[in-house]
Amino acid sequence: MNIASGYIFLFLSIIFGIGANGFLKTTEGFTNLIPTILCVSSIIICLYCLSKAMATIPVGFTYATYGGLTITAVTLFGIFKYKQFPNIYGIIGIILIVVGVILVNYLGKTNS
Repeated sequence: MNIASGYIFLFLSIIFGIGANGFLKTTEGFTNLIPTILCVSSIIICLYCLSKAMATIPVGFTYATYGGLTITAVTLFGIFKYKQFPNIYGIIGIILIVVGVILVNYLGKTNS
């Protein structure tokens, strides 16, 4: 597997991670069957793709990118779908997460 396929798997893990978190609220505490099945399936696929990404991309970069972009996207999902707007500290935190992901991916060095 090459580095490009690692980034494809990372992208897929982010998409499925967002999907899993999106379905989570509609599961109503895992009592609503269809959203629960979609949520659990999405997180399993997400973790599979994340593990495949880690086969070629360093673990720290992979998880920092996955976590940061998933948190940011789920926050945006909450804003648009549920009208849950973060306060100024939440906005600053999201901006810092995005800056951190950029720094890790473009300036971070690893000894692999």
